[in-house]
Amino acid sequence: MIYSLDKINEMAEGDEEFVQSVIAVFLEEVPTDLELLEGALKRKNYEQVYKLAHKIKPNVDLLGMEQTRAAALEIETLGKSESNMSEIERIFPVLQKDIAQVVSELKKDFNL
Repeated sequence: MIYSLDKINEMAEGDEEFVQSVIAVFLEEVPTDLELLEGALKRKNYEQVYKLAHKIKPNVDLLGMEQTRAAALEIETLGKSESNMSEIERIFPVLQKDIAQVVSELKKDFNL
């Protein structure tokens, strides 16, 4: 399991609806943002790469996905500095794989 609900549970203070809503938002937004990020990479649009990585980062952080957060941060930093698109393209598959795995696990774990 590459995600953890510790941060969400701490924030929720026992509110299961809150936990469910955070999971639902993650499943709704992050895969879409990831697709948009992939498109921005193909277009070599540094600004969009930066903005989308910046948007993905807190969502993966909330689920305790440290490796994924680090990848998103690195993509965000490189996008903001408009440098080294080949390095962004090297890191992106890690982000993509981790998010796909967590989406699959969350759907299974929460019967969604």
